[in-house]
Amino acid sequence: MSEVQLIARHTMSVGKENEVLPLLPKLAAAALTEPGCLAFEIYRRLDDERSYVLLERYASREALDAHRETEHFKELVLGEIVPRLEDRVLETFDVND
Repeated sequence: MSEVQLIARHTMSVGKENEVLPLLPKLAAAALTEPGCLAFEIYRRLDDERSYVLLERYASREALDAHRETEHFKELVLGEIVPRLEDRVLETFDVND
């Protein structure tokens, strides 16, 4: 099994920055408690204050699938963050050692 890199590119809806940004550290902290989550980093774009990227690394595809089934993912991502986004692009990659 190879590790999986997830790149989530989000653009917040206008005026929703103060609602979304405080949720991101909470999401990262919760994800990092998962046994299959190896890394979770948050970066804001320099040229677009409404955009950020989440760089997430999981031990396997199964670990990524398990992440998506957690209560914190459903609550924070699907329930709180996604409804406040203008755009969301997810890219997944196999990590070759």
